[in-house]
Amino acid sequence: MERAIFLRMSKSLPHRPPAFTGVHFWVSDMVASVAFYRALGFDIAEGAEAAPFAQVRIADGVEFAFGTHGLTSGYHAGFIPPVGRGSTCLQFVLDSREAVDALHARLTGTGYASHLAPIDAFWGARYAEVLDPDGNAVGFHSPRDPARE
Repeated sequence: MERAIFLRMSKSLPHRPPAFTGVHFWVSDMVASVAFYRALGFDIAEGAEAAPFAQVRIADGVEFAFGTHGLTSGYHAGFIPPVGRGSTCLQFVLDSREAVDALHARLTGTGYASHLAPIDAFWGARYAEVLDPDGNAVGFHSPRDPARE
């Protein structure tokens, strides 16, 4: 099995690297996307599903934003809606190994597709993935347990 390599930001840059502020998804169906991320546990404002743009603060200064294909086409004339899965996977940490199994069961039980059923991962965490309505992989894991590596 390959070993993971963790990289740090270079200290030799002539400028400060950009500050990360969040992730913006292009969504084909705002109602379905808001429902999924609410089911994942995010507190998204009532009425967001009826708007062409919605956002939710997930940490200090970090947000999820959702914009419909129609909204994006309004300011980006050459916009081509994405098709199929990308090469990214959002990552979230849960409180426990049991919480991973419970969230995966709850999401797949309401019809969301499993991308990876819960496993005991080689890095010592319980880990699972589901697909959001646009096919984006969403992974969630328990805290690492060095005794399980």
